Amino acid sequence: MKYTVHQLAKIAGVTTRTLHYYDEIGLLRPSFVESNSYRYYEEKELAKLQQILFFRELEFSLVEIIKIVNSSGYNAKAALNDQKKLLEMKRVKIDTLLMTIDKTLKGGGFMKNDDLFNGFSDYEMNKYKEEAKKRWGNTDAYKQSMQRTKNWTKADYKKIQAKTETLTKKLAGAMDLDIKSPQVQELVAQHHKGIEVFYDCSYAIYRGLADMYVADPRFTAYYDKHKPGLAKWLQKAIHYYCDQHKDE
Repeated sequence: MKYTVHQLAKIAGVTTRTLHYYDEIGLLRPSFVESNSYRYYEEKELAKLQQILFFRELEFSLVEIIKIVNSSGYNAKAALNDQKKLLEMKRVKIDTLLMTIDKTLKGGGFMKNDDLFNGFSDYEMNKYKEEAKKRWGNTDAYKQSMQRTKNWTKADYKKIQAKTETLTKKLAGAMDLDIKSPQVQELVAQHHKGIEVFYDCSYAIYRGLADMYVADPRFTAYYDKHKPGLAKWLQKAIHYYCDQHKDE
């Protein structure tokens, strides 16, 4: 069964604007787009949206969710088990806070200090959350990156950093050109090659990285400090580059 943006928004209890934004940042793409430009979602997108909403309920940032659900090593069933555990921990916290409120109301200001602050600590929940993130983030790309750089020296890192900075400046200088131009696409190819120094970056992964440059304020700040709007421009240039190689 297929669902329009409006139908999915109603089912999931989110706004159409939210779904459009999730599409824009590469978090939840439609299953297909028809010739009339209508977006349609199918069952697999509904399941993915459920996962996204669970993560949002657990206060994960959109940037974290993009990294998690688009990871090649992501296991939806394992994530659901972790989400269940985290939600149970959240429920215990809320129940404890409610009990603390009741005790405070009944205590008339004569509660013990420890009782005054029962339920406020997120230590155990945050600890479990960090453990879960490590499980979800243990991707092939991460392993490759660690393996390839394990013997790098400070000089090696500085050399790569200098090359990256030079290329970023060239990209900023090319923003007045059409993203489809050979000059721009050659720079994008160099950028892609630079990523592959660390790990095998498929075109699908590279497209996801481009979306991250816009979704993650840290990446956006890095690119836009060279020239305002560079992150968004680079995202479009990379998308075009990937479109030309989608059959490879």
